Amino acid sequence: MSKEHYIKPTESELEILHVLWEKKNASVREIHEVLTLTKDIGYTTTLKLMQIMFEKGLVHRDGTSRTHIYSPALHQAVAQKHMMNKMIHTLFSGSSTELVLQVLGTHKTSKEELKQIADFLEKMNA
Repeated sequence: MSKEHYIKPTESELEILHVLWEKKNASVREIHEVLTLTKDIGYTTTLKLMQIMFEKGLVHRDGTSRTHIYSPALHQAVAQKHMMNKMIHTLFSGSSTELVLQVLGTHKTSKEELKQIADFLEKMNA
């Protein structure tokens, strides 16, 4: 899926994509089983969402067997980058600094995470 053709997934579609990004591919039943661990959703709702996502180009569908197997057409990194850019521009007036300060100021950050951040910043400055 190219940048020009980015289709913004809904919140429900993102939940399904998270399952597919983790599993790589899955049937509707497998996806539904994961979703029902955290929300009350009917199987037919999951099936309909998957059909819509296929039509939108968010997932691929392999219909060579009796059970359709779905895989993500939208790469996780592409979705994260797009949504992060939108959030930075919408909520932080385009300031990455404000975003980082907000996250670090409101979220408990472990020493290991802070070390990873420092290492990343050091590589950026090299």
